[in-house]
Amino acid sequence: MKICVFGAGAIGGYMGVKLAQAGADVSLVARGPHLAAMQAKGLTLIEEGGAPQTVGVTASDNPADLGPQDYVIVTLKAHSVPAVVPNMQPLIGPNTTIVSGVNGVPWWYFHKIGGALEGTRLASVDPGNAQWDAFGPDRVLGCVVYPAAEVQEPGTIKHIEGNRFSLGEPDGSKSERAMALSKALSAAGLKAPVRPRLRDEIWVKLWGNLSFNPISALTHATLDVLCTDEGTRPVARNMMLEAQAIAEKLGVKFPIDVDRRIDGGAAVGAHRTSMLQDLEQGRPMEIDALLGSVQELGRVTDTPTPIIDTVLALTKLRGRTAGLYGA
Repeated sequence: MKICVFGAGAIGGYMGVKLAQAGADVSLVARGPHLAAMQAKGLTLIEEGGAPQTVGVTASDNPADLGPQDYVIVTLKAHSVPAVVPNMQPLIGPNTTIVSGVNGVPWWYFHKIGGALEGTRLASVDPGNAQWDAFGPDRVLGCVVYPAAEVQEPGTIKHIEGNRFSLGEPDGSKSERAMALSKALSAAGLKAPVRPRLRDEIWVKLWGNLSFNPISALTHATLDVLCTDEGTRPVARNMMLEAQAIAEKLGVKFPIDVDRRIDGGAAVGAHRTSMLQDLEQGRPMEIDALLGSVQELGRVTDTPTPIIDTVLALTKLRGRTAGLYGA
């Protein structure tokens, strides 16, 4: 089994090290100083309470060096994927599975969902149908990514928490390809359950991302503050309720209520969300996948989203004034 992790930053690098340690035939696509460090001295992983572990890895910025794969696990930020689809083609053979480990509403969301919205395309996450047309949705295996990690320095990944990568077919089946990848990830010490209702998990994770991320980018507050402040908690709560109304129209079942989800965010403590980190570090902000896609789904399902619309407008302007979003 040949596995390529495309976008081997923090999460992709963590996964790559664990697979390499387990003896998997894994390769990594990365770029810049991080790639140079991996090629020169291997990839180092620091896990809590443990000594740094370094493994030699096959890494390149040119997918043509790596050839066709059985699985291509995409761990880029969502807005980065459409532009690199042409570069990924050398990795794709007749039986390659694309594993979509990207935050937000996935571009394949309406593939094999059934009903009137079957096959609906989402311009907010797949402009010009770049992924739908180039990959084809039948190649896709969904993945919800739970670990937190960061690139401490080029070639070094610090794992913070979590080791679960939930997998799921768009049609909910326990396919041979899903079970085979689950087995490979489990052999690497990762949790990789195959879920019959992966869209439910997508929404529970998105519930926090669509509210906490933009509010933190606008206020620079950490999770413990924005989830308990008497002004921002109701904003997050109303955004989440609007999203819940959309998701439930699409058949999603939420296993917890909105207040427990916000309390869970507060319990994480003084954490800076990924969108706030991107803003502070001058990286493009992941606004469309986490929030714009939910607004688009509101239009698709004829669901009003006044609070989401307001926060999205403010966050887009914040991104543009920082030069980190749009033209």
